[in-house]
Amino acid sequence: MLSIIDIIEDTTVDGPGFRTAIYAAGCPNKCPGCHNPESWDIHKGKKVRTEEIVEKVLADEFANVTFSGGDPMFQPEGFTEVAKAIKEKSQKTIWCYTGNNLEHEIWQPGPGRCEVSDEFLQYIDVLVDGDFVQDQYDISLRFRGSSNQRIIDMNKTRAAGRVVLWQDDPIFADHTM
Repeated sequence: MLSIIDIIEDTTVDGPGFRTAIYAAGCPNKCPGCHNPESWDIHKGKKVRTEEIVEKVLADEFANVTFSGGDPMFQPEGFTEVAKAIKEKSQKTIWCYTGNNLEHEIWQPGPGRCEVSDEFLQYIDVLVDGDFVQDQYDISLRFRGSSNQRIIDMNKTRAAGRVVLWQDDPIFADHTM
C-alpha cells in the first residue's frame, strides 16, 4: 500500500517521451518554492495498492514511468515492489525524483544505510537527486527545477561505481530500451 497524491498518464515533463507519473505523498524536505507542497504530508495521499499501480502502468504499452512526489524514497518498500514488478513484466524505463543526495544521504556507508533504498535503486534507470533550491531555479533546465539537482544515469553509475550523469539520449524516449 502506498500513499499517492496522483497518477498522471501521458505526461511529457517528468522525463523524455510519454510517461506515467506516480506522485508520492510524503516529503520531509519541504523545499521553499516547491511546485508540489500539497505532497509533503503523507496523510494527504490516498492509499493505493501496489498491484493497482502496476496494472495502471502496464496498461499503457507506450509510456515509461516516473516516480515523483513528494519523495518516493520516503516510501521505499512500496515503491520497490512497484518498480520490481514493472521491470519483471516490461521493458519500461523508470525515472525517480528525490530530494536526497545519492552519495551523502542514500549511499552513505555505515549503519544508517538503508538496504531497502539500495534494493529500490536497482530498478531505477535515472535518478534526479537533490533538494529544489529556489534561488537556483532556471526555467531552461530540462527535467529538473534547480541547477543543483543532477540527472544521474543509474545503469552507468552502477557499472562505473561512481556517479555518471545522464545524457539526453534518444534511447530513453523509447520504451524498448
